[in-house]
Amino acid sequence: MPRRPLQPADYLKKILTARVYDVAHESALEPARNLSRRLHNKVLLKREDQQPVFSFKLRGAYNKMAHLTPEQLQQGVICASAGNHAQGVALSAHKLGCRAVIVMPVTTPGVKIEAVKALGGEVVLFGDSYSDAYQHALTLEKQQGLTFVHPFDDPEVIAGQGTIAMELLRQHQGPLDAVFVAIGGGGLISGVANYIKAVRPEIKVIGVQMNDSSAMMQSVQQGQRLALPDVGLFSDGTAVKQVGQETFRIARELVDDYVTVDTDAVCAAIKDVFVDTRSIVEPAGALAVAAIKQYVASHKTRGETYAAILCGANMNFDRLRFVAERAEVGEEREALFAVTIPEERGSFKRFCELIGHLPAFGGSKSPRNVTEFNYRISDARVAHVFVGLTTSGKGESNKIAAHFTKHGFKALDLTHDELAKEHLRHMVGGPSALAQDERLLRFVFPERPGALMKFLSSMRPNWNISLFHYRNQGADYGRILVGLQVPQADQAAFRKFLSTLGYPHVDETDNPAYRLFLQR
Repeated sequence: MPRRPLQPADYLKKILTARVYDVAHESALEPARNLSRRLHNKVLLKREDQQPVFSFKLRGAYNKMAHLTPEQLQQGVICASAGNHAQGVALSAHKLGCRAVIVMPVTTPGVKIEAVKALGGEVVLFGDSYSDAYQHALTLEKQQGLTFVHPFDDPEVIAGQGTIAMELLRQHQGPLDAVFVAIGGGGLISGVANYIKAVRPEIKVIGVQMNDSSAMMQSVQQGQRLALPDVGLFSDGTAVKQVGQETFRIARELVDDYVTVDTDAVCAAIKDVFVDTRSIVEPAGALAVAAIKQYVASHKTRGETYAAILCGANMNFDRLRFVAERAEVGEEREALFAVTIPEERGSFKRFCELIGHLPAFGGSKSPRNVTEFNYRISDARVAHVFVGLTTSGKGESNKIAAHFTKHGFKALDLTHDELAKEHLRHMVGGPSALAQDERLLRFVFPERPGALMKFLSSMRPNWNISLFHYRNQGADYGRILVGLQVPQADQAAFRKFLSTLGYPHVDETDNPAYRLFLQR
């Protein structure tokens, strides 16, 4: 006879009796004063980024392990993780005095490997992805008689994460309209939703996912668990291709709504958290804040109270360069344009004067600053320039572009163009008469030895690389822009090459920014 699914009342009991405070502490619930003032709504930040391993993950890991039998603890535990769960399991094992084997992909950054080792975990490197590490962990579990500690799809793990909601409602007993929760595999939102719906069901629980990693939202919409072929890696803490069976069941029943956010919105939210707390959270930790801003903008709310769970702060320092660069665009405090100017005496001055007299579309009277200006002469008749301007708020960029065009300077709004923001702003002025039959593609390469050689070895010898742009952003992957000269007769072979290669890619050959700046 199948076991009855656990109900909110069952989870409420599990959460109230969860053992987490041997390793975790009750995290602060702080007002985000600057953000609240800007949004005209009260925003509260649940500071899970301040836990001993800078993430909420140790709550669920420890609660699971604290419920094991003495015999199971003596044998030891195992998990598969490349990030925060690994550190939570390692710290919990150290506290409980048991062995912990952590299987991590070979692509895991050294700083994370060393963090796990420092906590006493035995690191086993296997495979190129979490899926590879997970399967190897299941094999070792059987071989060595270990107990597997799942990162999200386990009732005890879910209950441990639910203690966050228990604290939150005790810390804030006044009006609370919604709690925003980042979703990876679904363990955190499952625990939070079970507690809130059992205690204060009028409070909305809103799940947040990246727009390129929305496995839970898509699964709920389709009524069944879906496995995504690829997920974006910027928010690595929530980059899960398939959510858990139990977490899917809970989310489908208890989560009120879902919001997806993009990379720029998350970068802007990281900055918002820093302005209010002087702390830097990881991308997953900022998802909830990005969603609150988006929710307020779309629902036009005022005077409501929202809580955001800052779920982690394991940020790779080198990635801050990328975050800082994209934060202003994410907040739409900067707009980017490709502007065509006649190559004639006085036209540049005329364009600059036009910038100085732009109307205050957003209502602000403050002067606009030029944040970026890239140009290289390439034509006797016209010049194409890449221009960045400060703005006073959302929705101005298309109005500015129309204003430029109206006054004789044809403009293309690039504020939301991924190719322009990520690559072309650094390499404007490179059209070549020699680049015949050129195809332009953006790739995501794994940051590991041999990744480029695999790419080059898979190519046909008669395909020439006509452009290559790479900029390390301090992540576990690299973003590459490649121009390839592929004869028309080889197009079928080229499609097969891309399919066999298996690297995520976007064909940008028809991108208007590419045609303006890189094609002759």
